[in-house]
Amino acid sequence: MTEIWLVILGLTAATFAIRLAGVLLGQRIPQTGGWARGLKALPGSLIVALVSVGLLQGGPQEWLAGALALATAIATRNLPVTMAVGIAAVWAMRQFGA
Repeated sequence: MTEIWLVILGLTAATFAIRLAGVLLGQRIPQTGGWARGLKALPGSLIVALVSVGLLQGGPQEWLAGALALATAIATRNLPVTMAVGIAAVWAMRQFGA
């Protein structure tokens, strides 16, 4: 029983340390320059990397969902709507065998 509490305490301390480090290091991130531009582009780059792997490993259903998501992105310029359309399209095609 003591071992479980030690694990819980250790994980609690580690979680707190990670959050504190994020706050402290976040204040040191540059607001201008090359690093700032790179960090601003990072979320979009990660989404593109994840989607491209899914498309390359997927079949026609994933490609059609990607095309629908691309059309939605061009039409709406709204990321959450685009993601919802892509996810819904993959789900619907997998469920209904399109």
